[in-house]
Amino acid sequence: QLQLVESGGGSVQPGGSLTLSCTVSGFSLDTYAIGWFRQAPGKEREGISCNNRRGGVTNYSDSVKGRFTMSRDNPKNTVYLQMNSLKPEDTAVYYCAARRFLNSGSYYNTNEYDFWGQGTQVTVSS
Repeated sequence: QLQLVESGGGSVQPGGSLTLSCTVSGFSLDTYAIGWFRQAPGKEREGISCNNRRGGVTNYSDSVKGRFTMSRDNPKNTVYLQMNSLKPEDTAVYYCAARRFLNSGSYYNTNEYDFWGQGTQVTVSS
């Protein structure tokens, strides 16, 4: 059974850092592109980062560019999202999701992601 599990969420003060992990099972990570999304209360799910199967192409939304870094360790079947300079507006539930191919015309189309994790809460507050 294909499964994605996020971890690493928590509470942090503005300006702090967190690293999220997304561990996959039931499939080999190097056969799937991965996206990171987040959803704040009352808001739509927002795509923030994605990379292709080998990690050679990585995209960031304007809201996180320069502060977040996505990486993957395919042999460990794990994807990471390093989040620095966190702001209160980064507060959300963060999800990772998998799709077979990354289409540059639709990086964050949720309908094109086949599998989703359960999410991990990130709270940025003083």
